[in-house]
Amino acid sequence: MKAVVQRVLDANLKVDGKLISEIGKGYVIFLGVMKGDTKVEADYFIKKIPTLRICEDENGKINRSIIDTNGEILIVSQFTLMANTSHGNRPDFLSAEVPEKANALYEYVAEGLSKAGIPVKKGVFGADMKINQTNDGPFTILLEKTSQAQN
Repeated sequence: MKAVVQRVLDANLKVDGKLISEIGKGYVIFLGVMKGDTKVEADYFIKKIPTLRICEDENGKINRSIIDTNGEILIVSQFTLMANTSHGNRPDFLSAEVPEKANALYEYVAEGLSKAGIPVKKGVFGADMKINQTNDGPFTILLEKTSQAQN
């Protein structure tokens, strides 16, 4: 499982021109699920993201978490994070989990983050989404957790 976590001042997500989700200050998270991922990998993200200290404190130091700053999350399923670009010029996505299983883990992570007390908005799984965001910093983190079965 991979997640790109971007600190933002605001973000919104549209499908077919219709506003689906929007957040103020917080994180946009693109989440990719790899074949073989389970709730074990998902639980790592549910535990790690709320306490990740990538927000500024009152002194401008990167020392606070999204919980500390009362931030929001926009989480978007992103199978393209599983792209293999090692051969040729066209990426393959063979390591991405099948949609049904990927969506179940995506929903599980979104729910887990919400249970941590963070307002969570979501994208539309499998849809052609248009996302506008104002990156803050910019500050971008890549988180990865692979299952033992993938090693």
